[in-house]
Amino acid sequence: MSAEEPIWKNPTFNFMGVPGMVDMPSAHPMPDGELSIVAGGFENTVRTTLSFQFSPRLTASFRYALLQGFSVQRPSYYDRSFDVRYLLSEEGLYNPAITVGLQDIGGSGIYSGEYLVGTKTFGRLRATAGIGWGRFGSYNGFSNPLGIFGNYFKNRPGQRQSGVDQTGRLDTGKWFRGDAALFGGVEYQYSDRLRFSLEYSSDAYVAESRNMDFERNSPFNVGVNYQLNDSVDLRAGYLYGSTVAAQLSYVFDPKNPNAYPSGLEGAPPPLRVRGEQTAEQLGWTAEQLQPHNLHISLAEAMQQQGLQFESFRLDGNVAYVKFRNGREYYTAAAVGRVSRIMTQLMPDSVSRFVIIPVTDYGLPVSSITIERSDLEELEFEPDGSWDSFARAVFDDAYDTTSVLSFPNDIYPAFDWGFGPYLTLVFFDPNNPLRYQVGLQANATYEFSPGTIVYGRLDGRLAGNEDGLPPSNSQLPRVRTDVDLYAQEAADITLANLFGAKYFRPGQDLFGRVSAGYLEMMYGGISAEVLWKPVDSAFGVGAEINYVKQRAFDQLFGFQDYEIATGHVSFYNESRGGYLYQLDVGRYLAGDWGATFSLAREFDNGIRIGAYATLTDVPFDEFGEGSFDKGITIEIPFTQVFGRQNDREFYREIRPVLRDGGARLNVPGRLYHEVREKQQPILQEQWGRFWR
Repeated sequence: MSAEEPIWKNPTFNFMGVPGMVDMPSAHPMPDGELSIVAGGFENTVRTTLSFQFSPRLTASFRYALLQGFSVQRPSYYDRSFDVRYLLSEEGLYNPAITVGLQDIGGSGIYSGEYLVGTKTFGRLRATAGIGWGRFGSYNGFSNPLGIFGNYFKNRPGQRQSGVDQTGRLDTGKWFRGDAALFGGVEYQYSDRLRFSLEYSSDAYVAESRNMDFERNSPFNVGVNYQLNDSVDLRAGYLYGSTVAAQLSYVFDPKNPNAYPSGLEGAPPPLRVRGEQTAEQLGWTAEQLQPHNLHISLAEAMQQQGLQFESFRLDGNVAYVKFRNGREYYTAAAVGRVSRIMTQLMPDSVSRFVIIPVTDYGLPVSSITIERSDLEELEFEPDGSWDSFARAVFDDAYDTTSVLSFPNDIYPAFDWGFGPYLTLVFFDPNNPLRYQVGLQANATYEFSPGTIVYGRLDGRLAGNEDGLPPSNSQLPRVRTDVDLYAQEAADITLANLFGAKYFRPGQDLFGRVSAGYLEMMYGGISAEVLWKPVDSAFGVGAEINYVKQRAFDQLFGFQDYEIATGHVSFYNESRGGYLYQLDVGRYLAGDWGATFSLAREFDNGIRIGAYATLTDVPFDEFGEGSFDKGITIEIPFTQVFGRQNDREFYREIRPVLRDGGARLNVPGRLYHEVREKQQPILQEQWGRFWR
C-alpha cells in the first residue's frame, strides 16, 4: 500500500457512540444496513449506544448512559435517549459530506442538541466543521443565525434545574433554537488500523459540571483509534483537559453476518432426469399407479430431508404435494428439495408439480406450479435460479384446502419439548439488566390441520426481575403490575394453555380463533382475519379480543379486570426489505390510538425495527416515557449456527414499561406466518432453490 493511497474505511465512533471525531459528530454515515454497539466511559460516566444505519442516509441510535451522582434521588442515574442523523449530501470530488442530526430527541433532555456538520477528505486527512444548538451551542455561543427567520429561533426554552426534562417527549419546540456555536476538528489515518483525532468541542458540559462536579478545563479533545479487525475498534482519548476516556465498538453487518453463506445443511437430493421414451412406451398410466405407495415414499424421503409430509394427490399428469418445512430450511430451499424428491418418485408421465407449503399451524398459503421439464433444463444453467422463478406460477392455495387426501397416520399429531429458558429485560430506569432463568416444558396436540391445543409450563430457578418499584400508574395497571406477577408467581407457572383454530374463509383470506390462557397476564378469546393476496406486498388484518386479567400466581385464577380490545392493521412491504405496519384500535387500558412500526428485513431473516404508539392518554397521565416506544431486533438462529432453524433471538428494547398503549400478546398471529410463504418473500429467497 503506497504512502499516498488513502485508506479510509468506515467512520469511527465518538464517545457519544455515533460517527464522529472524539466527542463531536462528523458527517459520514455507517455503511448501509450496519448495526453497531459502542460502550465506553470516562469520569463517573458510562455510555452504551446501539446504532443502526436504517438506509444509506438515515441513522438511528439508542443510548443508555450511567451518570454517577447526577441525581440526589438516584445516585446511579440511568439515562435513555434516541438520536437521528440524516445525510443531506454525500462527499464528492469538491463538496463535503453534509449531515443534520438530532441528539436526545426522546429521552430526558440531558444530551439534547442539534447540529449541521460537514466532513471532507484530503488523502489521509479528514476535516470536519459544524454548527450546533442545545448542548452543541453551550460553549462560546453566539446569536442563532436562524434568527433571521424570526425571533422564535433566538431563545431556547429552559430546562429544569436538575438537568432533566419530561422523559420521552419529542420536544420539537426546542429544536434549532437558542444560541449556536461552532465545532470542528481533524482526523488522520496513519495506517489501515491506526487513526488520530483532534477536535474543538462546543459542548460546555453544563449539567455534568453542575450536578457531578465535572471539570471542563479546555475545549480541545484528542483521541486515538486502533482497529483490531473489520468488526472491533478500540478508542482512547483525553477529554476537556481533565479526564481520560476509553471505548470499545463492535459493528455487525446483517447482510453478511457469518461465515456460512450456503449454510451447513446437508446436500439436496439429486434430480432425476427422464429419458427420451414416452410415458406410453414405458407403460405408465395414471390408473396403474398406487397413490398409497407414493404417500409412503414421499413421507420417508421428506423426513430424510427434515421436511414434514402433509398430503398428496395425483391427477393425470399433475402431482400435488403439501408439506411443512419446519425448522430446517427457508421455504424456497424446501420447495426446491421437494421438487427434486418428486422427480425421483413420480412416474415419467407426471409433467407438472404443484407444491403447497403449509404454515406451522396447518394453513395452506401458496400453490407453486413448476414444470418438470423446467427443472430438468435449468438445474445447471448459470441463471437457473432466476429462470426457474420466472417460469414458476404462484397462486393462492385456497382451492386446494379440500382436494388433497391425508394419510391416516398423520393426525392427530403430538409434539413436545423441554429445556432451559432465559428472559432478559434491558434498560430499566433502576437496573440496566433484569433477567430470569429456568426450565420450561411445552406440548402441542394437533387434532387435524389447523386445529391445535398448546400448553407451556415454566419453572423459575433464578432472577432479579421482581425488584421493580411499585406502580404509580394513573391508568388501569394492565402492564405495570408485572412486578407482582414476578413476586407472587407459583413455583411452576402456567405460561400458556389455549386452543386455536386456523382456517381459510375465502380467496386471499386467512382466519384464526384462539381461546384460553393466551399469555402470562391475560386469558380469554381472540379472533383474527387477514386479507393478503399471494403476490401482493400489501395486507389488511382485523383482530378482536375479549380478555380477563390473570391472577398473580399465573395458575388458573383470574382477577376482576376485563376488557374488549382490538385493532385494524395495515401491512406493506417495499423494496430494500422495509416493512411498514399501522395498527389502529383499542388497547388494554381502554385507551384508543395507533401504533406505527417500521422495520428493515434482510434476506437472511434478520429484522431490525422501531415502533411508537400514541393514544388518547395525555403524556402527563401516561407517566415516565410520555408514550410507548421501542426497538426490536430479531436474529434467526440460522445466522448463529449456520443451519436453518425457525427459532430466533428476539429482543424488544423498550425504555420504560407503562400501561398506555399496551397490547395483548397473542401467540400465532397470522401476518408473519402467511407472508413467509408468499411470492414476495419467496422471490427474495429463490437463490436458495437449488441448494
